[in-house]
Amino acid sequence: MEHIISVLVENKFGVLARVAGLFSARGYNIESLSVAPTLDPTTSMITIVTVGDDRIIEQIMKQLNKVVEVLKVVDLTETHFLDRETALIKVHTKPEHRDEAIRIADIFRAKIVDSSQTTYTIEITGDVDKVEALINLLKPLGIKELIRTGRIAISRETTRTASPRREPALLKS
Repeated sequence: MEHIISVLVENKFGVLARVAGLFSARGYNIESLSVAPTLDPTTSMITIVTVGDDRIIEQIMKQLNKVVEVLKVVDLTETHFLDRETALIKVHTKPEHRDEAIRIADIFRAKIVDSSQTTYTIEITGDVDKVEALINLLKPLGIKELIRTGRIAISRETTRTASPRREPALLKS
């Protein structure tokens, strides 16, 4: 089963290498990896997508927690979360396919961010299924190059319903 693991780490030299090395040393594959600083410049968030059964994921989580610079590890797959990915797709655009490429991009709310006489570069952001669907529709036109960011994810906040006493006055009839 696929798991998305969020790892809050100290923003220091070599931390990413230690985290990635932990996976390779145990023969676990990283499907996707994204890392960037958080609001606090002394910490970074690493988002790792990996595949494994519950025993393997539990082992990964334990090993990650042993890394000194790791501050927090969360398997987002066990929570409600949002995930997104960005892709840049360079498509061959023969004159007879240019309108089709534009229509396909519009359907997915993707943007054409660059064009030449022979190519369009399309940018899309969305969940994995949306990105995959766009790629599959563009394949017959001829994909020249494809770059994907890897997934990022964040847990959703729980929502509370307002009690009748707390409804805003504008909503009352």
